[in-house]
Amino acid sequence: MHKISLKINGKDYQDEVEPRLLLVHYLRDKAHLTGTHVGCDTGNCGACTIFLNGKPIKSCNMLAVQANGAELTTIEGLAKGGLHPIQEAFLDKFGIQCGYCTPGMVISALALLQSNPKPTEEEIREAIEGNICMCTGYQQIVDSIAHAAHLMGQSRS
Repeated sequence: MHKISLKINGKDYQDEVEPRLLLVHYLRDKAHLTGTHVGCDTGNCGACTIFLNGKPIKSCNMLAVQANGAELTTIEGLAKGGLHPIQEAFLDKFGIQCGYCTPGMVISALALLQSNPKPTEEEIREAIEGNICMCTGYQQIVDSIAHAAHLMGQSRS
């Protein structure tokens, strides 16, 4: 067993974990943050995408012990006193169908909008390339992200 210390969504967590425990399973089973989904366990689908020290990562590709000392943000950490504008945009533009891919999509989209507040449709599609959705055909997701860029731009001005 290994001791780890993490800050997740602003809250401190300390646990003893097996060295082989994946970060996604730590988040869901130990921290009880079930918004991060397990899709493929191979890093292909993007359902487990979270922020690690401000950068998006696929949490099924990392062991919990590798994240020791890190600051993590999951989908639950975005809504503070109400939905984050990107979450609102996904609701407004029907970017959510079954919802399974949505947490990873939202995190990937937010990473894009933080680095590029006015992306083109092509840049949006490229940014979510590592996230698989079986329900929407992607156009509603792209529209949601473009709408989020607009909402976030308004809140900055």
